[in-house]
Amino acid sequence: MCFHSKTNIDGIKLLQVNVFNDERGYFFESYHYETLKKNGIVDIFVQDNQSSSKKNVIRGLHFQIPPYAQAKLVRVVQGSALDVAVDLRKNSLTYGKHFSVVLSGNNQLQLYIPVGFAHGFAALEEDTIFAYKCSNYYHKKSERVILFNDKDLDIDWNIASPIVADKDLQAISFKDFISPF
Repeated sequence: MCFHSKTNIDGIKLLQVNVFNDERGYFFESYHYETLKKNGIVDIFVQDNQSSSKKNVIRGLHFQIPPYAQAKLVRVVQGSALDVAVDLRKNSLTYGKHFSVVLSGNNQLQLYIPVGFAHGFAALEEDTIFAYKCSNYYHKKSERVILFNDKDLDIDWNIASPIVADKDLQAISFKDFISPF
């Protein structure tokens, strides 16, 4: 596992794994604590989640408030997704800005998202399988959602007719959000 590039938002890290291909297929280490630690990622991940989404599904923008806030290490196992992280850290120079990248089963990129960010993704292919590690357990009462298509965030999901869950459609606007981070 090695670091691919810096991002436009402090704390967000894009990772590229070393993939070993041969006539049988491929192999790679999807998680290696010591390598992450050497590169400043010291979170202990306690929960793994995985979802399958149809093309044009948008999930997000989700986060949990303290003391149940979560850092995440995300990747796509199959298919592809536009992955988005929004900076919710009120004292950050990039507060309200977002970083987006296409993650796919082919490019094997991973994205590290620290505590203090909302996260969402759009499935770009049928049967997109999205996997992520969380540094804290899911806590329903601490879950919050910011509207994925909020005009103030100006995220280009590039999907004309998204498929979105009711809870995500009823999310709060960014201007009404008061950051606990």
